Amino acid sequence: MDNISISVVVPVFNEEGNIAKLHKEIKDVCETNGYTYEIIFINDGSSDKTDEVCRTLSPLKLITMRKNFGQTAAMDAGIKASQYDYIVTMDGDGQNDPADIPNMLKYMKETDVDVVSGWRKNRKDTFMKRFVSRGANFLRYLLVHDGIHDSGCSLKVYKRECFKGITLYGEQHRFIPAILKIKGFTVGEVVVNHRARTSGYTKYNWKRTIKGFVDMISVWFWNKFATRPLHLLGGIGFIFELLGFACGIWSIALFAMGRKMSNNIFPPLLTVFFVIIGLLMIIFGLMSEILIKTYYGVHVDTPYSVKSVEDFEKDSK
Repeated sequence: MDNISISVVVPVFNEEGNIAKLHKEIKDVCETNGYTYEIIFINDGSSDKTDEVCRTLSPLKLITMRKNFGQTAAMDAGIKASQYDYIVTMDGDGQNDPADIPNMLKYMKETDVDVVSGWRKNRKDTFMKRFVSRGANFLRYLLVHDGIHDSGCSLKVYKRECFKGITLYGEQHRFIPAILKIKGFTVGEVVVNHRARTSGYTKYNWKRTIKGFVDMISVWFWNKFATRPLHLLGGIGFIFELLGFACGIWSIALFAMGRKMSNNIFPPLLTVFFVIIGLLMIIFGLMSEILIKTYYGVHVDTPYSVKSVEDFEKDSK
């Protein structure tokens, strides 16, 4: 475990009562274990005294967002500003325990995985938050298959090369292991300590739950059809074309039996509907193929704006 260099990335939003204690814990863990380290706090548009408290901490790289862009954007900004071999991400509410970092790094070294995700096996959250999280984990298991129990745990350790060419959007910070697994990186998991919140209030609500579910669908699509969307959309279009063909046969049979089409307009309408929808789905599939090729060929801009990046150096003694 010699010569370990880590960047600890912590998005913070209205956490004035937690960040000083959390910073001290991170600093103590890093110095006790002899790590070369940097601590990066991303102030994601806080409206309390978070910024003032951050400016009293050292060492610290403080990234200030122009407004509240969300945890994923803040985490992406911090990751892009980091410089060391291992990137540790964690929440700013103090519920993640920095004392787990050495064990996670040890596990990464022993198993040679690219990502180590924390598993909050004994969570100290409210019943409703645990209930929603378990429901989300079940859906994630059905759709994403990232091989871990607790994708919502922000305490994770990554090798630097994991984020080469990756920009995070929406609520995708929950699905980083899944996104990396799609790209061929290996993922492991370690049980970590989870602590009760002692100050402030949770930022999770029903809106973030819905956004997380939509992003889960996006990750599922990216996993299955990122390189060939025509397989999905074209396949659906082909099914509609078959339904249109069947309805067409039905219409012809009715006409052959001498039925008045004015009294049996439903089958012909279904024929036209299914044929048109099928053609549209196939066209959308072809267009998506072109867009995917364009996506892989050009630079994708980040959906947020950083106001400043400042370094607060260690006190000289």
